[in-house]
Amino acid sequence: MFSTRPRLRPRSLALLCALAVPGAHVAAQGWIEPLRPIPAFPRGAITKERSVVQVAVTGRVARVTVEEWFRNAGPVLDEGSYLYPLPGEAVFSDFSLWQGDRELKGEPMDAGTARAIYEDIVRRKRDPALIELAGHGLLRARVFPIAPGETRKITLRFTELLDRVGDAWRFRYTAGTGPGAAGATSFRMQVDSASRFGDPYSPTHQLSIHRGDNRLDLALADTSARGDLEMFLPLARGLVGISLLTHQPVGEDGFFMLLLAPGRSQEIATVRRDVVAVLDVSGSMSGDKLDQAKAALTQLLGGLRGGDRFRVIAFNGGVRRYADGWTSATSDGVRDAQQWVRQLSADGGTNIAGALAEAFAESPDDGALGVVVFLTDGMATAGETDPERIADQAEHSRGSFRVFAFGIGYDVNTYLLDRLTERARGVTAYIQPGGDIEQAVGALAAKVASPVLTDLVVRADGVELYDLQPEHLPDLFSGDELVVFGRYRGEGRGERSVTVTGRRGGHEERFTTTAPFGDAPSGADYVPQLWAARKAGMLSHEIRLHGANPEIVSELKRLALRYGILTEYTSYLVQEPGVVVQRRPDELRAMPRDQSGAAAVQRSEMARKLASSQSLDAVVVTATPAPSPGAAAELQPATQRVGGRMFVLRAGVWTDIAHSDSLRVVAVAPFSDAYFALLRAVPELVPPATLQPAVLVAGRHASIKIEAGGKTTWTEGELERLVREFRG
Repeated sequence: MFSTRPRLRPRSLALLCALAVPGAHVAAQGWIEPLRPIPAFPRGAITKERSVVQVAVTGRVARVTVEEWFRNAGPVLDEGSYLYPLPGEAVFSDFSLWQGDRELKGEPMDAGTARAIYEDIVRRKRDPALIELAGHGLLRARVFPIAPGETRKITLRFTELLDRVGDAWRFRYTAGTGPGAAGATSFRMQVDSASRFGDPYSPTHQLSIHRGDNRLDLALADTSARGDLEMFLPLARGLVGISLLTHQPVGEDGFFMLLLAPGRSQEIATVRRDVVAVLDVSGSMSGDKLDQAKAALTQLLGGLRGGDRFRVIAFNGGVRRYADGWTSATSDGVRDAQQWVRQLSADGGTNIAGALAEAFAESPDDGALGVVVFLTDGMATAGETDPERIADQAEHSRGSFRVFAFGIGYDVNTYLLDRLTERARGVTAYIQPGGDIEQAVGALAAKVASPVLTDLVVRADGVELYDLQPEHLPDLFSGDELVVFGRYRGEGRGERSVTVTGRRGGHEERFTTTAPFGDAPSGADYVPQLWAARKAGMLSHEIRLHGANPEIVSELKRLALRYGILTEYTSYLVQEPGVVVQRRPDELRAMPRDQSGAAAVQRSEMARKLASSQSLDAVVVTATPAPSPGAAAELQPATQRVGGRMFVLRAGVWTDIAHSDSLRVVAVAPFSDAYFALLRAVPELVPPATLQPAVLVAGRHASIKIEAGGKTTWTEGELERLVREFRG
C-alpha cells in the first residue's frame, strides 16, 4: 500500500522488514497508506490498479516476485509509504524493492514495532479490516513522488524457504485481503523438476494445474479468489507419501488433515482387478443413452490389463451375462466381450435386484481389487421393487466389492443408488439428461486403473484419532491424492508418529511419518472448517438415507452453530434466536424426501459435494447480502460466514448464531485500548472483529460484543477472566 501527501521533492527512503513472527499467516499484497490525515482541499488518492504475483520453485526454495501498479488520481504531486505485510512463520532472504529502475533500500524492523504500526493505522483510519494484519511482519519503504495522472510500478522480490510437512513442501501466500485486495490480481507458480512431485493440493483454493517439459505451472482456478493461499507440493517418494497437519484450538480437541500422495505410477507395481460391469438395457435406455453407455463399457473393458478378470451383465426385466464365471482379460476375451456389448438393445422393465444379485454372485480373487460398475436410468419395476429391501440384500451379499454407481437422468432412485455405494468405498455419480455418459465412466476407469492401497487404517502414537471424514476411508489409486480430515485427543504433546496401513496384493503395507501435536500455532485454521463441512455433508447424507433421528439432527445443528455450515437441513438456524430454540427435530422429518426426480438428484449431489470438500472456496454456503435501506422487515436476514462462524445481521449487529440469551455479554469499544488488548489475547476474534457496525461473538460461557459505547479499558485481571469464560 501507499501512504500519500503532497510533496514538491523526494525525501530520503527507508525500507523496513520484520521477520519470524510466530503464529502469523502469510499476508497480502501491498497498499498505500496516508502519512497524515488527508487535507480538506480537493485531491485524489493513489490507488492500486493491479497486481501480478509470480513464484518460481527450485528444490525447496521459492523465489517470489510481486509487481504492483499504482496511479495518482489527484491533482497534486504525491508521495507515500509502500507497506507490504509478510508471513511470520516462513524464512525470507534476498529482499529487493524497486520503483521503476530505482532501488529502494532500508533496514530491518522488529516484530513489536510492526505490530505497533499496524495498530496505529487501525486507530487513525478506524478501519477494522486492517486489524487482521496485526502480528504479521512488515516491509515498508518511502516511495518517490508520483505525478498527477501518472502510474508507477513497484516490484518486490524475495526468497522463501518452503516448510517441510511430512512428504510434502508447504507454501503459503495471501491471494489478496484487506487493503491489498483492490485491483485485479494474478497469481502464478512455476515448479521445476515436476517429476519429483505428485499433483499439488490446496485446502484453501481450487488450482489450475498444467504439466509439461518436466515443469508444473499452477494458477488459481478462480482469479477473484481471496484469502490466505495454502498449497502442498507432495514429493513423489516410493509407493506412498504422507503429510499430516494438525491444528488445536485452545481448550478443544485437535483437528488434523492427512494427505496421502501415491508415488510415480511407473514405479508402482500394478494390483490385479476383478471388474463387474452391469448395464441397464430396459426400454427407457433406448437411443442415445444406450449408445453412450455401450461405448463407455467398451472403453472400460479396453482399459483392462493382463492379469485382470471381468464379468459383463445386462439387465431389463430379466438378467443376462456375457459368460459364466470370470473371464481373463486377454485380448481375445476383451474383444469378444466388447462385441457382445455392442449388440445389446433396449426393451422391457428394470430388474435391479436380480442384476445386483448376479453381480455379487462371483467373489473377487484374494489379493485382487473387486469393482462393480453399475449403470441405470430408472427405478426397479421387475422382481423385488422395494428400495429398502433391495439395498439390504445388496449390502448382505456385496462382500469385498467396491461399488461405483451411475444414475442416468432424473428418473433414478437416488436413495437406492446412494445406499449401494454408502459403505462400499465407492461413489454414486449422477449424469444429467443429455450428459456425457462415456466421459463419466471413462473418468472412473482412469481412476481405478492403478490401485495402490486398499482397506486403509490410520493410527497415531500417544493420541487418539477419531471422527474421520470420510468415515470409511476409500482406496488409494495412482495419480489420485487422498485427503482425510479428523479429530484427535489425548495428553500427547510434541512430535508423534502417525502410521497408515493398507493392503496391497494380499499383503499389509505400513507407512509412517511424524507430526507435531499440541497447542503450538500451525497457521492451519482452515482444517476445522473443512472437517466440519465434510461432517455436515455426511450427516445430511445420513438424514436423506435413514431419516432425521434426534441424535443426527442435534449434531448437525451443533456443527451449524459452531462452524457456520448451512445445508438444506440447517438453514432454519439463521432465524430469530427465540425461534431457533423452538424448532423440533420432527420438523426436519417433514422435509421432502423424494427418492427420484431432479430435486432428489440435486440434494444427493449437494450432500456428496459437501462430504468430499477439498478446499474452502469450494464449500458452498448459503448466504444473503445485507438488506437495502427500507427493505421489508419480513425479508430473510443477511448472513455472513467469517472465521468459521455464521453471523446474521439483527438490529444493526452481526450476531453469531451460536449465541444464546443465557450467555453473559461483555461489550468492548472498537479501536480502544481494551479492543487491541482483547484481540491480542484472543486472536480468533480478529476475523469477526472486521464486521461492522457491530458484532456479537459467542463463547463457551460468555459472549463478546464489539460496538461503540463498550469498555475502553480493563481493570486488573478482568481481561484474563473474560478470556477463560469465552474459551471455557
